[in-house]
Amino acid sequence: MKTKKKKSMYFKHAVKLILGITVVILSCKKQEKQPQEASNKSIQPNIILIMADDLGYGELSSYGSTKINTPNIDKLAAQGVKFLDFHSNGPVCSPTRAALMTGKYQQRTGVEGVITAANHREVGLNLKELTLAEELQNLGYATAMFGKWHLGYAEEFNPTYQGFETFTGFVGGNIDYHSHIDQEGYLDWWKGNVIDNEKGYTTDLITRYGINYIKNNNPKKTGKPFFLYLSQESPHYPIQGRHDKPVREEGNKKYIRKVAKDSVQLIYTEMIETMDEGIGEIMKTVNAEDLNENTMIIFCSDNGAAGKRGDNGGLRDSKASVYEGGHRVPLIISYPNQIKANSVSNATVMTMDFLPTLVDFAGGKPSVKNIDGINFKSHLINETELEDRNLYWVFGSKKAVRNGDWKLVTIENEGKQSIELFNLKNDLSEKQDLSANEPERVKNMLSQLENWESEVRKGVVSVAK
Repeated sequence: MKTKKKKSMYFKHAVKLILGITVVILSCKKQEKQPQEASNKSIQPNIILIMADDLGYGELSSYGSTKINTPNIDKLAAQGVKFLDFHSNGPVCSPTRAALMTGKYQQRTGVEGVITAANHREVGLNLKELTLAEELQNLGYATAMFGKWHLGYAEEFNPTYQGFETFTGFVGGNIDYHSHIDQEGYLDWWKGNVIDNEKGYTTDLITRYGINYIKNNNPKKTGKPFFLYLSQESPHYPIQGRHDKPVREEGNKKYIRKVAKDSVQLIYTEMIETMDEGIGEIMKTVNAEDLNENTMIIFCSDNGAAGKRGDNGGLRDSKASVYEGGHRVPLIISYPNQIKANSVSNATVMTMDFLPTLVDFAGGKPSVKNIDGINFKSHLINETELEDRNLYWVFGSKKAVRNGDWKLVTIENEGKQSIELFNLKNDLSEKQDLSANEPERVKNMLSQLENWESEVRKGVVSVAK
């Protein structure tokens, strides 16, 4: 009997020991899993998107400029990839920004043209649109914007209602760089959803707010990645340098001071170089905060340069045109250890492609199904080729469709329609019209353009054309 009791006692101890070991193992596995989950979350990159305003294809040293020095943007290109075939969705401000925020052709949003200070003060991007900022916010990002919005003047269209937790800047097309007055004589400097002016040169203010945001929102302090949208005004008019006097005053639609013609080009160069200086300070801050390896920095322009003073690098025409000079613009993306340094891409990419790409980098998928942008993350990381697709531009009576190397341009003027066909591979400056040699191609591309227009505008109420 004693032997049986001893055996029973040993058996109970053995069972307890096995159960104890099992609990410890399961506990260890659970503890091991938690850091893995944290690790997955920590690989979400911080995203800094810097958009210049009216910067042309030929206005950076890294894109061939010999007149303008942009060492910091060039350094960004050396650290990442420079795109040679990147295009803004529109040849003017508001349409491109609508496409950036929604991942759609701007025609689907109703923002086809410029939301002007004179005629569109009560309209803006529909609040039902799910923006890039909202997508990233839903994935755990802190979100901030400093600079130009241009998707609605009225307070109800403020970026703080479109996914940006923090906003300081202006909502219009352009402001005096010093007095912050818009074209109609209204003060346009906001902190959140309240107009609250402050002293400072717009370019420098945007940089300063960006630097402070990076410092205060270092993920090592907050536990969450950030999306920082620095929407510069430079080099859009009015032509003003850091130390110039204001040219606008409140309540006055006219300039109170004119810039001497022989000074315009010099000041214009200074405006771009000042922006470049600020981007250098942003890059230094990222490094100082030890965020370099997990921060993606994107630099691009919203459309081509204005014709009189800008440089579109030998491309035909300028801002507001559907020829290449109106929409082929610089794009540079840096993401150390992820994107190959000092690389060049010939992939054809558009502004609307940022949303699905950045959402993927953040670990998610776009919530809206009918977006037009494509995800080019794999191209950035693995240099895989992008699938062929048609691309479209429409601004007023000017229209274009791109199919591979072929581009069709139609312009209607006084009831007459001109049709031109170019092979961009052989004729990037769009000088040789081949439409007479390719009648079938012209017919097909015109049909594609017509079908696309009908589809993207279906059921859409236009707020600006």
